[in-house]
Amino acid sequence: MNNDLQAPRRVASLSAQLVDTLREQITSGAWPVGMRIPPEHELVERLGVGRTTVREALGALVHLGLLEARKGDGTYVRASSEMHSVLMRRATTSRWSDVLELRAVLEEYASGMAALRRTEDDLNRLRHLLDEAEATADSPEMAASAEIDTRFHQAVVSASGNTLLTEVYEVLSSAVTEQIGGTVWPSATAAEHSLLHRRLVEAIAAQDEVGARYCATEIVKLSETGTERQK
Repeated sequence: MNNDLQAPRRVASLSAQLVDTLREQITSGAWPVGMRIPPEHELVERLGVGRTTVREALGALVHLGLLEARKGDGTYVRASSEMHSVLMRRATTSRWSDVLELRAVLEEYASGMAALRRTEDDLNRLRHLLDEAEATADSPEMAASAEIDTRFHQAVVSASGNTLLTEVYEVLSSAVTEQIGGTVWPSATAAEHSLLHRRLVEAIAAQDEVGARYCATEIVKLSETGTERQK
C-alpha cells in the first residue's frame, strides 16, 4: 500500500482571492469608511479580472457587512472589519443603558492600563486632544465637540497598548457618539466634564492606575446623567 499519497491542495477561487485583495484595501485604510469605491468597470480594468468575478467579490463583502451597495449611487465602505460591522449593529440595537455599562467597563480598565503603559507620545497626544476639546467646549457645533471627545477617549484606550480592546472600543464609542452627538449639557455639568478629563490625563501621566480608573468611571456616569436630562 502506498503511504505517500497526499490530499490535493485546495486553491482559492479567483473571486475568493479578490475578496482578500479588496478586504485589504478596507482594513488598511486605503478605502476608509464612508468612501465610495471605484465602479465595477474600473475595478475590472485595474484588476484584470472578469465582471462576474468582481460582482461575486463585491457581493461577498456586502454580505460580510464591509460594503454597502446603494442603488443608483454606487458601493460604499460600511465598516473597516467584520468585527466592526457586527459590533456596530449589535451596539445600535442594544439598550442604551447596556451600551453605557459596557463602555464604563472598557474605559475603566483601559484607563488603568494606560496609566501603567503610556508613552510620552501617548501623553502628548492626550494633552493635545484635551486642549482641543476645551477650546471647542463652548462652540455651538456640538457634533464637532462630541467628535473630539470621542477621539480623546479612543486615544486613552489606545494608550493601554491592547490593540483588540482598542478596536472593540472604537466601535462602541462610535455608537455612543451617534447617541449623544447633539447633547447640550448645563454649564456646570460641562465644566465638571472638562475637569474630570484633565484629572484623567494627570492620573495617566502620574501612572496612577487607581486614580485613572476612578476618573474614567466618573466621566461615564456624568455622560449618562447629562444624556438622561435631555430626554
